[in-house]
Amino acid sequence: MAMIKKIGVIGSGQMGNGIAHVSALAGFDVVLNDVSADRLKSGLATINGNLSRQVAKKIITDEARAEALGRITSSGTMEGLADCDIVIESAVEKEEVKRKIFHDLCAVLKADALIASNTSSISITRLAATTDRPERFIGIHFMNPVPLMELVELIRGIATDDSTFDAAKEFVSRLGKQVAVSEDFPAFIVNRILLPMINEAIYTLYEGVGNVEAIDAAMKLGAHHPMGPLELADFIGLDTCLSIMQVLHEGLADSKYRPCPLLVKYVEAGWLGRKTQRGFYDYRGAKPVPTR
Repeated sequence: MAMIKKIGVIGSGQMGNGIAHVSALAGFDVVLNDVSADRLKSGLATINGNLSRQVAKKIITDEARAEALGRITSSGTMEGLADCDIVIESAVEKEEVKRKIFHDLCAVLKADALIASNTSSISITRLAATTDRPERFIGIHFMNPVPLMELVELIRGIATDDSTFDAAKEFVSRLGKQVAVSEDFPAFIVNRILLPMINEAIYTLYEGVGNVEAIDAAMKLGAHHPMGPLELADFIGLDTCLSIMQVLHEGLADSKYRPCPLLVKYVEAGWLGRKTQRGFYDYRGAKPVPTR
């Protein structure tokens, strides 16, 4: 089994900084990579803030927080990942972007290192084929927010060998997460079920069955969901929701996965949810206000 001691994480956004957070807290050395120095700075600040909240809630000690932060370094170039034992890509959910990242990464990464993608929907087999090591490529799909969610999906591509799978499983276990093994089908398990539900909620809004508040209240109070589907869509990011629905629609060729036109319209408007301060709710005031 490959020994994993040093982790590289590509992308310092919500998912990437969460993966760096839990990896450092579990005792791994971490290199957080991003092309933007401002995003790296923001990602490190988010990690510090989230660790501090864990200290305040007595989940970890302040000493553990300081030690975890000391294990994280940042890099604006791929060369900073050269000696990592595994690199986890957590960039935007666009296949062409991920392919470019893997091309550049393979040029500098040591020969025996593993590569993983945190993709929430794209074929692991197809992504692996763009690298120089498909047998050492695997899907490691964390849930959002990473420090709080217990589940990680592991997805083998057709070429993924047993030692890569075993090493990834051991790594996830050391993070204190539970593994669900998924076959390499579009959107895997969680998003295969979750995103069509969200898309259907958007159709329910689009067709005038209920307004934003009614739909979210119905699912929170009638199905005991912790967040309403439209609130959850805003939290995930409407662009990410659309990308996953497009992968499902194209990959499974079934009309039931057709993205709702209203979802497309919101994304075209740049109303992507919490990260842009507007989605199905407007977050610019003291309290979120429905936009429909």
